[in-house]
Amino acid sequence: MADDGGWDRRSLLRGAAVVAGAAATTPLLGGAATAQARSGDADALFKAGNFEQAGRAYEEILKVDPTNVHAARRRGYVGLLANRFPEAEKYLTMALELAPSDKETNQLLGDCYIRQDKLTLSVPRWQATGKEVYAKWFAAVRGEPYQIHGDIARLPWQQMDPFPLVEGSVNGGPPKRFLPYTGAPWLGMSAKVAEEAGLRAVASQKIDYKDGTAWQYFGVLESFRLDAIELRNFPVVWTETDTPEEARDGVIGTWIFYHFLTTFDYAGRSLILRRRTPETARKVRADAARAGTKPLPLWLAREQMLHSRGSIAGSGTRVVGLSIGGSSESAAIMPEETVEQLRIRTDYDRPHETFGHSHPQLTYPCYPEEIRLGDASAQGIYSETNPKMPVAPYGFDVPATFFHPFYKPYNITLDFTDMNLYIVRGKAT
Repeated sequence: MADDGGWDRRSLLRGAAVVAGAAATTPLLGGAATAQARSGDADALFKAGNFEQAGRAYEEILKVDPTNVHAARRRGYVGLLANRFPEAEKYLTMALELAPSDKETNQLLGDCYIRQDKLTLSVPRWQATGKEVYAKWFAAVRGEPYQIHGDIARLPWQQMDPFPLVEGSVNGGPPKRFLPYTGAPWLGMSAKVAEEAGLRAVASQKIDYKDGTAWQYFGVLESFRLDAIELRNFPVVWTETDTPEEARDGVIGTWIFYHFLTTFDYAGRSLILRRRTPETARKVRADAARAGTKPLPLWLAREQMLHSRGSIAGSGTRVVGLSIGGSSESAAIMPEETVEQLRIRTDYDRPHETFGHSHPQLTYPCYPEEIRLGDASAQGIYSETNPKMPVAPYGFDVPATFFHPFYKPYNITLDFTDMNLYIVRGKAT
């Protein structure tokens, strides 16, 4: 998937140039060549975050050239971003039939299946991508995964900073402290907690961790209780990396959150998980409407990465990343290209040594005049730029990702069925 180029108006101009060129040469081109010319336009739309228009453009390509693997895969990806599973499966299966060994297609289709709790169907897809650990892990889940008992959990935060913590019980044991974080995919825990809970590894792998390596283990959890909700029979991970100094026993990731109507109530210092029903969804919409807040689109990329529409430093509306929960001193992190193009004040004299994705990173303080998500905004708030941060990590441009400090005055509800996000000032009702 392409990740080159800027996210400013030049991307759109390139797309317009492709359209003009295609129109001028259409009478001279065969069907396949016409489809190839239009593919540039579709890719420009996708890269700019205009997903619906890109989807229609890929459909037009497929009408002319039904063997175009790239167009079929991208069209399926558009559906997957919005959790429109029948549409995602249709086009990703089409792409898979055209190129059975294509790793990108297999990974997207595997993700599509696990979002629907079709873990067994995902196993061959992970095998095809070379992720044997995932294949063994999901194959080990017998029967119905993610069984939900109870209707609502209200989990008070044990602390706000440096990261929120909530309590949960593993296999009926005493309460443990978990970090809720959309930047993580699964429910993870320390090796000590896993041992106390009697967990058995079905797969393992060595991973990079800070300056060295660590072992990561995969298993199936019988029970996880969060207040009045209990989750049963689902995949979990544990590692040797958590230490007592980190003051937490594990992390609750997006795979848990997308099984619920999830509210990160920063202003009320709580995590609220509700069984998603038409009634609970209507209440969320009504509460937001009374507060004068409109729903924002929600997109989910690569198993756990949330996105919506926002802006930074007068950029106009763009796709932005959402890292909710977790730990960060900065309200937004952005690629160096963003600060250069938007001329955001950056302090290169004060580098910050940190780790990102378990590798050393060097970031620099920066101060955008405003960052905005719907009606929620912050002016001149401390942020960071990372020169190694890609502009288009998932095939589309992401000029910034918003982190923990930005959300503090608000409550944020994630509806993974209608794929809407509601951000409202003050406590959740």
